[in-house]
Amino acid sequence: MKQTPFTDVHIGLGAKMHEFAGYNMPIEYTGIIDEHTTVCNAVGVFDVSHMGEFWINGPKALELIQKITSNDASVLKVGKIQYTCLVNEKGGIIDDFLLYRMEEQKYMLVVNAGNIQKDWEWCVKQNTLGAILENASGHTALLAVQGPKANETLQKLTDVDLSSIPYYAFEMGTIAGVKDVIISNTGYTGAGGFELYFYPEHGQQMWDAIFDAGKEFGIKPAGLGARDTLRLEMGFNLYGNDMSEDTTPLEAGLGWITKFTEGNDFIGRDALEKQKNEGVKRKLCAFTLLERGIPRNGYKIVNSSDEVIGEVTSGTQSPIMKVGIGMGYVSPEYAKLGTEIYIQVRNRNLKAEVIKPPFRK
Repeated sequence: MKQTPFTDVHIGLGAKMHEFAGYNMPIEYTGIIDEHTTVCNAVGVFDVSHMGEFWINGPKALELIQKITSNDASVLKVGKIQYTCLVNEKGGIIDDFLLYRMEEQKYMLVVNAGNIQKDWEWCVKQNTLGAILENASGHTALLAVQGPKANETLQKLTDVDLSSIPYYAFEMGTIAGVKDVIISNTGYTGAGGFELYFYPEHGQQMWDAIFDAGKEFGIKPAGLGARDTLRLEMGFNLYGNDMSEDTTPLEAGLGWITKFTEGNDFIGRDALEKQKNEGVKRKLCAFTLLERGIPRNGYKIVNSSDEVIGEVTSGTQSPIMKVGIGMGYVSPEYAKLGTEIYIQVRNRNLKAEVIKPPFRK
């Protein structure tokens, strides 16, 4: 298995380790619920160095990005970030990712760990324009410092005014003596905080400084288990669960990052415009269980007549609300807010209600 710059740190702290996307990653330390609530109430640190980073540079950079992404990158200003996705010719989602405009002709793509090779090959294949591509995934470290005390923790370590960095924006600066850190405000937890991109050789220095600065707030390391429950409470999609090449952005509730503006002729646009005009045959919805139980990926969703109408793609027991929550694809008529549906949990049909995320307000 591959390692991140912090693998030995995780093992030394007694983390429960497991393979994820080819990496030896921490799933939990003190327990998913404890780490989840720490992030919601104070500050937690996630090692997400397994994520992929691509650079696209040069005069043809924007043209290539417009070709391969569903959103409209022409409106993205330097210092800003855009959520978007790669789409194939049939409109299926190859991956969802963050697009950073670093300079006028320089962009960074942050892609999902399990899709690095696939995404890279797709970008290279589509680059008939002469843009300059670099796969920097192997030499980029990434820590996500999340929670209401993340700002106070990190502000001790930098002269950059963190409160001046708006949501989906970034700045370059020095953190804990480490120069040229990308300080980003996107988050995947809904609890606030920042992501720090830097060279791996500074990993230990950065880790030690952050945990020293956050000691007074009860800072803790957090694993991928808590990251998943946190993102689910916010209703954020997870690639491989709630999205795949067999689902389209319109089905996945991502019509807002699918721009059919004039001149935005991205790959898959024709298929998606056709689907938009004809209507989708299934939609991703969020639901809360009204009875005791925990929905899981793959569980059937049925109606009051016990007819299968869909399948759960993500589900858990909410650590904050203490109820079963989840997402899944259903026929459009069952995706309306307030609709009663049933989740098959161990041969029992448990009543649930379709709601508008986030679950955690």
